[in-house]
Amino acid sequence: MSIIAYNCPNIKVLVVDINAQQIAKWNSDKLPIFEPGLDDVVKKVRNKNLFFTTDLDSSIQEASMIFVSVNTPTKTFGVGAGRAANLKNWELAARHISKVANGPKIVIEKSTLPVRTAHSMKIVLEANEKGYKFQILSNPEFLAEGTAISDLQMPDRVLIGGANEEEAGRDAIKKLVWVYSHWIPTERILTTNLWSSELSKLTANAFLAQRISSINSISALCETTGADVTEVAKAIGMDKRIGDSFLNASVGFGGSCFQKDILNLVYLCESFGLQEVADYWNQVVILNDYQKKRFATKMISSMFNTISGKKITMFGFAFKKNTGDTRESPAIDVCRYLLSERAMVSIYDPKVEHEQIRHDFDEYKVLDQDMKFGDYVKLEADPYMASHGAHAICVMTEWNEFASYDYKKMYDNMMKPAFIFDGRNILNHAELQSIGFEVYSIGKPYGSTINME
Repeated sequence: MSIIAYNCPNIKVLVVDINAQQIAKWNSDKLPIFEPGLDDVVKKVRNKNLFFTTDLDSSIQEASMIFVSVNTPTKTFGVGAGRAANLKNWELAARHISKVANGPKIVIEKSTLPVRTAHSMKIVLEANEKGYKFQILSNPEFLAEGTAISDLQMPDRVLIGGANEEEAGRDAIKKLVWVYSHWIPTERILTTNLWSSELSKLTANAFLAQRISSINSISALCETTGADVTEVAKAIGMDKRIGDSFLNASVGFGGSCFQKDILNLVYLCESFGLQEVADYWNQVVILNDYQKKRFATKMISSMFNTISGKKITMFGFAFKKNTGDTRESPAIDVCRYLLSERAMVSIYDPKVEHEQIRHDFDEYKVLDQDMKFGDYVKLEADPYMASHGAHAICVMTEWNEFASYDYKKMYDNMMKPAFIFDGRNILNHAELQSIGFEVYSIGKPYGSTINME
């Protein structure tokens, strides 16, 4: 919405939330999320044609287009628990729009939704006593956290799905195309029917996650055969049919989208009786879980199969660099494995708030019931303090600053032998070994003094 306001000074954009605390943060000098470039954009248009408010009803009535961007988490109960999307928030939003609308509206799906959700939402929206008709469009977002601003300013494509077989549907599509055409070439604005648009978002995330799991599966093979996964990735990435994107082996993928959307896709396939297709995509998630467990297991076995009472420093808690987002971060699962062995974990991340880490430990139930957070987990604001007296460092997020640290200084203040486990392959491993570190890197068994068997 900030980018739309920035590029369309003739359009008034209202961002509405029922959470007054969140809206207050959006109106403050410190935004509630970290995203490179977002501060500048918001400050240039806020209170000009971009407004943050809790006045839901009047905002609905004033708007001609309503983007619904509510959370659609994976269900934790009932039919489809653990896989299906929970559409409660989307339906509640649709019912409220129907209740307070003062005329026909164009309602746009921004949330990631299962195929044919638009049909259900149209029924809900038009179940009003006033007889108002609504047009529903699907406009999924393909940005990536950390590069969201440039992704929005120069997108590969903008996808708009609608009832293109009807005149009213075509008119609604044209109006949204007009918004984006303020700054995006029309050849990059793709229009489809509703169902193709809804499915495209799930499929895009599934394909990206699949590439990560694919290269991570090869990283395990590399470690047992002597191959180097970075060399393999470069070799196959030079094939123009494959390309080099999303071929960096790592401890695994995280974030709010990949696992949730794949599981949603799995559930949809199962619902339609496509079990073999469901099994295929479910394996992407299984492989990702395997990679996180494999990384933690390597740490434990490398440190003589006992880490009880040992201090392990974790560099990075965000699921990727240039964001403070920790949802489904691999660091959470690795913490769980390490703490189950009663390790002492010290965490440093340059952007993740300590309050968020504490919240994640509670939400994801990282600690056993008999363990207290402060007894086993320390949150540090300085990487050198975090690593002081540690037996090992593990790199969980690919923050650029992690590669620039004075590791000789860290080594001198660590327990010996001192280990480094590079879960993102961003460090200079030869230099670390010359300092004296025992080094483990994803998909690179040779050059390390650690027994990888």
